[in-house]
This record gives sequence, C-alpha cells and structure tokens, in this order.
Amino acid sequence: MRILITNDDGINAPGLAVLEQIANDLAGADGEVWVVAPAFEQSGVAHCISYTHPMMIAKLGERRFAAEGSPADCVLAGIHDVMDGTRPDLILSGVNRGNNSAENALYSGTLGGAMEGALQGIPAMALSQYLGPSNFAAPDPFEAAGVHAASLIRKLLEATPQDNADYRTFYNINFPPVPAKDVRGSRVVPQGFRRNTRFSVEPHLSPSGRRFLWIKGGEQHVPTLPDTDAAVNLEGYISVTPMRADLTAHDLLDGLKGIE
Repeated sequence: MRILITNDDGINAPGLAVLEQIANDLAGADGEVWVVAPAFEQSGVAHCISYTHPMMIAKLGERRFAAEGSPADCVLAGIHDVMDGTRPDLILSGVNRGNNSAENALYSGTLGGAMEGALQGIPAMALSQYLGPSNFAAPDPFEAAGVHAASLIRKLLEATPQDNADYRTFYNINFPPVPAKDVRGSRVVPQGFRRNTRFSVEPHLSPSGRRFLWIKGGEQHVPTLPDTDAAVNLEGYISVTPMRADLTAHDLLDGLKGIE
C-alpha cells in the first residue's frame, strides 16, 4: 500500500511522528509512506488552498517533504508533484493535537487535508487525539491513537464500499482523552454540536500600545447530544464519523420548491 500523510500542526509535530508509525504499520514491508506536511503550523485553516500565491516545497529526506502551505495544499503537492502522478492508495491526515469533534471539524486543517484527498478521489481519513486531564500531561498524550488507529483503519477500509460518488466519503476519527488501556471501543456516530460554547476573540495590547485580537476557543469538555462524536469521546470511545464535502441542506430542497 502507498500512503500519503499530512497534518496541520507542522512537519515537526509529534502527532505526525505517531501517524508515520501508524502508516508504516498499514503499508507493510513492501509499501511506501510519503510525508508532505506544512513547514509551519496551519491549525484552523480548514480546507484553505494557496490559490493566489505559490508555495515553496523542500525535500527533507527520503519520501519526506515540507511545503509552505495548508494541509490541502500538501495533499495536492503530494499527489500531483511529489509522487509524480502515481496516486496513493490512502491519505491520512493527523494525528492532530486536540479534538476535531463537533463544530471543530469545520475549522480543522486536519480535516481539510482529508477532504482534499476525497475530492481527488482517494480514500482519506483525518485522525485527532482529544486531550484532557487523563492524557494531557502524559509522557505520550497520543497513546490512544498510536495503539488503536491501525486496526481501526483496516476495519474501515474493509467495510467501506466502493465509492464512485462525485463527493466521496472521508472519515473523521477522534480518539478519546484517555490512556490506550482505557479506550472502551469505537462508535460510528454523527457530528455533534457543543451548545452554549463558541469561538470568540480576546483583545490584547502590545508593548507598543497597538490593539490585537486573539481567536479564543470554547470549552472543549462540553458533551454534544448523546450518540454524537464529542459525547462518545468523553465517554471513552473512539468516534468515527463518515463525511462528505457536499454542503447542500438536502432536507430543505423539497420544502423550498414553492419559491421557484
């Protein structure tokens, strides 16, 4: 198996090293793992692409490249330049430091990389590690992902039917904020929504007196509705959410026919 991996935390992020181990396990001795990751952190860029300016790309080692762009840029670079048009069998993005459950999925550069893989017609998955009191200060905060990801990905690849849709399926996988031994299993669930918490801004003054705004995240340990992603994560389960890039509100189409 030929696997292309990327992330949004940057080429030197510890979560990417964990993903390399996962990908090497999946690829096997005869497979290939290609790394194309952002040269600098790109958290929160979603599915952004560098459409109006070029990006520099540098080879750092065998099958290892850093690009001055977003995760989606890195996927495009990997498929159409680095791998010289020889398409990968699978694209993995992560392992993100922090969860991409619920509304976080909409901001996530990690998901942006997987989404671009799906738009290119390639099986793709985004992997994120929820952090909390049980694992935030652990020697290996990514332990749950490192131990459980490869077997779960194999099961998903076997269970996913051939997908020839225009907007192909990709997976958002979030590992719970617990040590690997405390993971209770995996649940296939929809994306949730954390109520009464939002992203916001926080103003600060620089030493020179200029006013700046920092983007401020909301409380992450607010459960979503039962049997949705963040809720099962906080119960100790890995969440698996199948997604597509089609943003149409299909449930409203028939009801709006009357305005035509």
